[in-house]
Amino acid sequence: MNGPILFLLLLGIIGLIAKNTSLMFAAGFLLLLKFTGLSVKVFPYLASKGINLGVTIITIAVLVPIASGAIGFKELSEAVKSPYAWIALASGIAVALIAKNGLTLLSTDPQITVALAFGTILAVALFRGVAVGPLIGAGIAYIFMQIFSVIK
Repeated sequence: MNGPILFLLLLGIIGLIAKNTSLMFAAGFLLLLKFTGLSVKVFPYLASKGINLGVTIITIAVLVPIASGAIGFKELSEAVKSPYAWIALASGIAVALIAKNGLTLLSTDPQITVALAFGTILAVALFRGVAVGPLIGAGIAYIFMQIFSVIK
């Protein structure tokens, strides 16, 4: 058995132990691609477009309440009257700006990508985290790297 398959099996087992469906599904999906031989064509696509695809899927999920009519202009106008809504608005802006730098970092620095991916796997497997971390994590890493380069 080769290293990548063993590693994916280990991650699947960790997902099973941690009861993390996302990690189990991801490891199983990638193993299926490896065993069927589709990995040769699909892996390069996922490597180059996977993060954008994931962001698109998350965006679709966030927009479903608007599309279904559960959230409309009335709810929006009520929400902006709340101080918590303004905090959420500012947080959304901050996260999007942080993630923008993270996307740049992930595309230009392979060593950081490996460390962030491993950190995300650990958080998902051990702390029941959600795997949206690589992009935000890369953005946060970018900020700290900039601070470090100024201090250094």
